[in-house]
Amino acid sequence: MSGCSPQSTESITDVNSEVEVGTQVQRLYDNTQYNAPFKRIPQIEQVAPIAKRIDHIDTLHGISRDDPYHWLKDQGYPVIDDQPVLDYLVAENEYYQAFLEPRRALVNTLFEEFKGRMDATDVSVPFVKNGFEYRYEYSEGADYKTLIRKEIVSGGEQVYLDLPSLAKGEDYFVLGDYDISPDNQHIVYTIDTDGSERYVASIKDLKTGKVQPNVLTNIREDVLYVNDGKGIVYAQLHEQRWATKAIHYYDILSGKDTVLLSEDDEEFSLDFSLTSDERFLVIYTGNNDITEAFTVPVNDVTQALQPIVMRDQAINAQIDHANDHFYILTNDQHVNNRLAKVASASPEYINWETVIAGSDTQYLKSLQTFNFGVVLHLTRNAVEALAIQPYDNSEMSDIEFTETIYDVRLDVNPEFISDIVRVKYESMVTPASIIDVNIQTKQHTIRKQQRIPSGYNPDEYITTRLMAPAQDGALIPVSIVHHKDFKPDGKAPVLLYAYGAYGVSMSPNFSITRLSMLDRGFAYAIAHTRGGDEMGYQWYLDGKMDKRQNAFNDFVDVANFLVDQRYTSAGNISIMGGSAGGKMMGAVVTMTPNLWRSVLLAVPFVDVLNTMLDASLPLTPPEWSEWGNPITDKVAFERLLSYSPYDQIEAREYPPMMVTGGLNDPRVTYWEPAKWTAKMRHTKTDDNLLIMRMNMSAGHYANSGRYGRLLDKAEELAFILAAHQID
Repeated sequence: MSGCSPQSTESITDVNSEVEVGTQVQRLYDNTQYNAPFKRIPQIEQVAPIAKRIDHIDTLHGISRDDPYHWLKDQGYPVIDDQPVLDYLVAENEYYQAFLEPRRALVNTLFEEFKGRMDATDVSVPFVKNGFEYRYEYSEGADYKTLIRKEIVSGGEQVYLDLPSLAKGEDYFVLGDYDISPDNQHIVYTIDTDGSERYVASIKDLKTGKVQPNVLTNIREDVLYVNDGKGIVYAQLHEQRWATKAIHYYDILSGKDTVLLSEDDEEFSLDFSLTSDERFLVIYTGNNDITEAFTVPVNDVTQALQPIVMRDQAINAQIDHANDHFYILTNDQHVNNRLAKVASASPEYINWETVIAGSDTQYLKSLQTFNFGVVLHLTRNAVEALAIQPYDNSEMSDIEFTETIYDVRLDVNPEFISDIVRVKYESMVTPASIIDVNIQTKQHTIRKQQRIPSGYNPDEYITTRLMAPAQDGALIPVSIVHHKDFKPDGKAPVLLYAYGAYGVSMSPNFSITRLSMLDRGFAYAIAHTRGGDEMGYQWYLDGKMDKRQNAFNDFVDVANFLVDQRYTSAGNISIMGGSAGGKMMGAVVTMTPNLWRSVLLAVPFVDVLNTMLDASLPLTPPEWSEWGNPITDKVAFERLLSYSPYDQIEAREYPPMMVTGGLNDPRVTYWEPAKWTAKMRHTKTDDNLLIMRMNMSAGHYANSGRYGRLLDKAEELAFILAAHQID
């Protein structure tokens, strides 16, 4: 069964038919309409690795499937030491290097362009907390930041974390989180050195420089000093599953560890946060649809937790605190959330009062409290905004910006008592800026704008927002940017990107690497498909579960719209996406393979059905609320099978593809890109290039240093340029 398509007539039909499958949204595309008249990258001279095939038949809900690449999942996972598996991954990396070899000059050219646009000695805008001014600096040539603080009264400076020194000798290094003790004398920080996102916490004495290493191990990145600095709150991970087992309190002096909240439901995940006024610890558990939340005073976290939201209410909630009240964003009355408040002395649901009612026209996404009011991050018709809601219940007011399409969010605002709000602002033509907004005068002070040392003129580029019609009548936002000399004559190449899942919005931000494509004649577009929340929370709901197909259809509809508008032509569109966006790429390349010039699938979630059937994987039970549980639900099984990209590979021609993965990735396990590559190479009927780059010492986010990430990006864009025969 080369195509691995199930044979049961009760389950799946051809992916391009007009027959409805269960609750599947119809696909209405005919691949024969796309004739790509462009030369594509041929296979390289070195013989491509061919993975062996071993029958592995599973039967569920009366449907049998053969997965001959099941063996690529090391059966001892999370330990990965199966030699045939490792040998195959190494062979794929060698083949990838053979692709790179004749393109080293292009990769180096791109890398140097990227470096020329990056401030080699970048320095952050300082923020103030508890009598100190904090900043970071990059030394020239350094991959990692040096963290520095200055005592405001004395003016004395101190390097409180030297990340280049901590990273020395490590193939992979990430600082997860850190917190300074209330007396300013100690820092607790977390580090991951293999990409598994299993962190270790160390404590450093900021007077003596002495470090207590590995005080806490196998934890999530978050750490927080509580109980006046006597202890630390952290999230303990399962030994086998990459999932939070419980929220703990660690007493530093005694070494005693106390569980504050554990969770028995494997579909729920735990989290914690500190309220902005630093009075309460908030502990959450829940999934994408349900929140349960408890609070406890931060100066005595081992006392009984106070429930705020319970799981049987079946609502979502975000909580902050100010002026003896909890402020809560919740979807209890409207899908786009309302802002409610309740006295912290009696926070029962019956006492909640509406501050801002839910609305069809604006989506309240997040909140932070200050002494002067609640600052809200929201969207209206796919345009982001920040607004201030005063505590006296007077009218909410927006923080105004001049561009029509942009990305804006709160920056670091650690001080609850303040007369400014610090925001990060950028657009597809405006480099990232840190702006202080005076809440009284409304004056904007640009504290820093991203410096482009090699030179950059925003007037050379044009960005706009388009609305593409979907096949069902919805209008899909499309953010697009190109050089001013770009001609919409149907001949130019387009690089199209999307994510479209989990209610995550893709903001129209600035990119120093993207400029290399724009300067070579590309237009770059973001398809804000359903599954994200750019158009409100319902936009997300309309792209999940039984409506998942909408997201894939939207992406193809956007591509066709760009063709209709003569930005490009069919077969001259390269596409890219990562993680769940990689699933998007896998889905649309199996739906309409001839529409694309090349496809970049980064850490792609493409083996969807098999992953959702494996309850032992860390993210599977929590993901059932997003995709459905195919173990118990036949309809969910059939729906996932009908679009799971790995299961939809058929014997036909496909465009050139580049696939990436990380051996230690706990989010999209390495065998998903590996199995996709192996099956695609065996099944496809063309000689177009198919390469995979597997990072053997990293996880979901690949290289950790700033230069390593730029080199990764240079290789990826070199692949896309090669597909378009552009240097």
